[in-house]
Amino acid sequence: MTVPVVAIAVGGLFGLIAVGTIVFLLWKLCTRRRKQSSSYEKIVGDHKRHSRIESIALFETNNSLKPIPFTVPQHVTPSIGRREGSEDQLCGGLSEPSTAGGKRPSVEVPGAYALGTIDPSLYRISDEDDNYEIPQDHIGRIWFAVEYERESEKLLVTVIKTKNLPCRPFGGPNGCDPFVRIYLMPDERRYLQSKFKKKTCNPKFEESYIFQVSNRNINDRILKFSVFDVDRHKKHNVIGHALYPLRDHDCDSNERLVVWRDLEREVLETTGKQKGELTVSLTYNNHLERITVGIFEGRAFVAEGSTSIDTAQEVAASPSVPSIDSYVKVQLVIQNKTIKSKKTEVVKKTDDPAFNESFTFKLPIASLDTANITVTAMQHQSGYKDKVIGRVTIGSFMFARGKELQHWNEMVSNQREQITYWHTLA
Repeated sequence: MTVPVVAIAVGGLFGLIAVGTIVFLLWKLCTRRRKQSSSYEKIVGDHKRHSRIESIALFETNNSLKPIPFTVPQHVTPSIGRREGSEDQLCGGLSEPSTAGGKRPSVEVPGAYALGTIDPSLYRISDEDDNYEIPQDHIGRIWFAVEYERESEKLLVTVIKTKNLPCRPFGGPNGCDPFVRIYLMPDERRYLQSKFKKKTCNPKFEESYIFQVSNRNINDRILKFSVFDVDRHKKHNVIGHALYPLRDHDCDSNERLVVWRDLEREVLETTGKQKGELTVSLTYNNHLERITVGIFEGRAFVAEGSTSIDTAQEVAASPSVPSIDSYVKVQLVIQNKTIKSKKTEVVKKTDDPAFNESFTFKLPIASLDTANITVTAMQHQSGYKDKVIGRVTIGSFMFARGKELQHWNEMVSNQREQITYWHTLA
């Protein structure tokens, strides 16, 4: 009996020790977790308290600073875009300086242009040229400037303005919508064109153009200005034309010359005086791609200094005045470039020379539309430079009109046949 009781007592003791140990461990664990949570709350609380203190100090510091006065200059107003009634804005959103007249100072104040820029007022035509007496049946006047750079072979043409253009029959105060085309004759297929001007009979263009012309051909060219009006149906109606022969321009001076011309409804492309006639034949062989030019007879050649055919005939009839020595130069030109040049023998002391010579040139079929034959009658002077009596250009639509164009087209249509025409020298 004693042994079981002792065993029970020992077992109970061990059980109490185990329970106590478990309870102690649980209490220890709870205490540790409580300490950790309290330290986290303390750190968070301290952080919030410090942040609030710093915010209050910063607010007090900012309130203690004095405000800095800031003013915008009167002539510059910060702005984005464009405000109503103001000038155009500069880059960066700043408006231009305003003036009493509401315009830019560079337009109103002389010499207000920046260094290195061009003052357009130096190149404008004075208003005194506008106050001219308008003749009867006047259809307008055009002002233009011409300058020839001999070294670079460039012809600079500036269309300045036109005045007193006619109004449309039913246009009323709207005037017309003009523009200008510039041709370098005899090439009428290609041209340069100005901008359109809306509802004005006195447009100002101030536009410049460049033509490439060789020194050899500059005196043979004619500037043609054609003024058009665009109606409400977008149709181009011709107002008038003006011609300026470049032989009248001093191409050696390299100076800019301002010229005006009254517009004409019809103009003659060959404005030179007649200097005689010449018989020329053309034959084209399409298989060999060769053109043959025949120079036969001349008639009533006018010497240098004579003014008309009648004067030349009087000179020839006078026994005291010697007749002229002459020859003919023939040139093949393709796209304004002289390919080859040949000339006849000199026929002496006669105004009605007979040459009876022919020349052959290589001319591809593909170049027929861009080619021409230039025939020039020359006056031969011993010991002096030969002078031009007159010339005629026979070629395609790009270079010729009238009888000269008809001669060329007939040659192309009747290949390997000799086509002969009398041509007037000019």
